[in-house]
Amino acid sequence: MKLTEIPFDKYDTFLFDRDGTLNVHIVGGYVRCWEEFRFIPGALDTLCLLHQSHKHIFIVSNQRGVGKAIYSEKNLIDIHNKMCTEIIAHGGYVHGIYYCTAISNTDVCRKPNTGLFEQLLHEHPDVNPETTLMIGDSTVDMEFARNCNIDGIQVDSVKLKNGVEEYVRNDMRIYRKK
Repeated sequence: MKLTEIPFDKYDTFLFDRDGTLNVHIVGGYVRCWEEFRFIPGALDTLCLLHQSHKHIFIVSNQRGVGKAIYSEKNLIDIHNKMCTEIIAHGGYVHGIYYCTAISNTDVCRKPNTGLFEQLLHEHPDVNPETTLMIGDSTVDMEFARNCNIDGIQVDSVKLKNGVEEYVRNDMRIYRKK
């Protein structure tokens, strides 16, 4: 399922994964600087559409490359600032970016664990989990949605492997909270 095909009407808050959902995922590597960042077709249009008619848009992302010292947190913040500038220039908006730089999968903030969502709820008490949708390209994103007891939808992705971009169609997986 492409971003532009998601039924958004019952939600007012959206959590987006970053790599592979909003921007091209570098297989076996990391987006280390702005020059390596490329939006996936349709991502900017979707963020613009949601900003015009919905309450909140957040990004929740694992960024292990910082923890591995492959790129710095300063570079990550620079990427995020420039990404948000582009999103705003296209009529969209992101209300917050939550990321985890931990290497260990046991870190409470590393998806699929719930720490990033708990932090978001603490900082944005008007966010209602009942009307929140997680959008991501991986099973980790869907596990995160399940662990947070929110709906989730797995979308298609664009991956960069050996210098070649490839469209990756995911079997549409929708996780519905209980």
